[in-house]
Amino acid sequence: MVHDGPVSAEDLENYETDMELALYREYRDVVRLFAYVVETERRFYLANNVDLQVRSAAGEVYFELSLSDAWVWDVYRSKRFVKSVRVVTFKDVNVEELVQAELEL
Repeated sequence: MVHDGPVSAEDLENYETDMELALYREYRDVVRLFAYVVETERRFYLANNVDLQVRSAAGEVYFELSLSDAWVWDVYRSKRFVKSVRVVTFKDVNVEELVQAELEL
């Protein structure tokens, strides 16, 4: 539906809800393609290759995370599949290996 008037708060809320629901459905459809779930303070990723290194500089400890063959949980990205991602953070990083259901023959 197209209208020429100003966008209401309800219109924006409905749009955001629709976008989040579409993102969840996409996640549900693609999660089985990936081996790892990775969570940082800013993003949530699915990936097939994860390299997490603990580094330190000037007495500060930080994490350097490299992902390849990844999918990014971000409602505002038009393309969520990415070849590689590099994250450097001072915050916690959570990496979990997904348990794939046994293949049915």
